[in-house]
Amino acid sequence: MPKLWSKTIEMHRREVRDAILDATSGLATEHGPLSVTMSQVAEASGVGRATLYKYFASVEAILIAWHDRQVARHLEQLAALGDRAGDAGDRLRGVLEAYALIRHEQHGAELAAFVHRGEHLTRAHEQLGAFVRRLLTEAAAVGDVRVDVAPDELTSYCVHALAAAGSLPSKASVRRLVRVILAGLRPEVPAAQGRDEVT
Repeated sequence: MPKLWSKTIEMHRREVRDAILDATSGLATEHGPLSVTMSQVAEASGVGRATLYKYFASVEAILIAWHDRQVARHLEQLAALGDRAGDAGDRLRGVLEAYALIRHEQHGAELAAFVHRGEHLTRAHEQLGAFVRRLLTEAAAVGDVRVDVAPDELTSYCVHALAAAGSLPSKASVRRLVRVILAGLRPEVPAAQGRDEVT
């Protein structure tokens, strides 16, 4: 098969798959994931039912694939922020704030409960944890993050604290949360030094 033709077919398949994912997430957000049928997905995505079943066996499989795509996009966004040039502490702050805003703007509660389970979510959390741990280690090496607490513990602190962003009422409150988290990551100032600065 010619290379150009192969790429065209691959692009077409990706477009069809994306149309299915987008249509299903829209239906699930509007009606609830348990109410969506494969017939509705076929109609909303403009894909025949026979073709739809070539891509996915069920609505649940589609929603899991949609969530995997969302997670991959978010991880790419965070990686771009974490890998940019500049101060390690600034990069850490940028990543934590971006992740908090992602949690704040996440899909509806019913859809979230449906997709936030299973092995694919465990993998996503592991990837996120490894990424945050690397940034914390880099920031600690230049004195921006405390070293009296193990990186794994600080990672757990960050990830769990940032989950609260999903229930906050505004972006301003999300940014305040990030500032509080960052304050907890700062190196402790020795008591004597603190007194010298005050006097």
